[in-house]
Amino acid sequence: MQLKPQDFLVALKLVSWRHQRWTYAQLAQALGLSASEVHAAVKRGMHAGLLLDTALLAPPPAAAPGVQEAAPVYRVRARPRRAAAGAGSEADNPARVNNRNLAEFAVHGARYAFAPDRLPAAVGLPTSHSAPAFAGVFAPGSDDWVWPHPNGTVRGQGLEPLHPSVPFAATQDAALYEMLALFDALRVGRARERGMALKRLPRLIDPDGLLPKESPMHG
Repeated sequence: MQLKPQDFLVALKLVSWRHQRWTYAQLAQALGLSASEVHAAVKRGMHAGLLLDTALLAPPPAAAPGVQEAAPVYRVRARPRRAAAGAGSEADNPARVNNRNLAEFAVHGARYAFAPDRLPAAVGLPTSHSAPAFAGVFAPGSDDWVWPHPNGTVRGQGLEPLHPSVPFAATQDAALYEMLALFDALRVGRARERGMALKRLPRLIDPDGLLPKESPMHG
């Protein structure tokens, strides 16, 4: 099962939501995707180990007081059944992020799997080191990167977004916007921008994890 760009986008959105409970319908609306796209993205994310199925993470029920627990039987646990699909029956919070795996994938896999497509100069939404989250960190200049967009306010080097829905999703969620911009910095930034992204993006995804070992940056 091959991962698609929207699978990484869905996983980053769940990072920004942290412990917030959600449904597929809410996730689809927040990202500008269809419900079927989100279902498929979550399924692929779980298959790849970037997401965890919360139904399989629930602890077993405790034994009643005074009842001796039976000896363990080593067998495959049946997958818990979810409520049937339909209005009002959709289970909430069906998956959560595998933070460690996603952080590792972001810096060591995704930037190669989803290689950047450079576009002609255009007006659009700033990304990479030009994004709003880095105002005051990097001086604006002629090397600004943008996602071409009719509602954009900055002119710069065009960069195809990870997925067509990225500009919409990013402007609705500052935390998601920052992670997507950092991801672009890994893909197209110069040494200083890549170095910052290499440190900050894994920390945003997996706050309790270890930072990746730094490697020399050139460019």
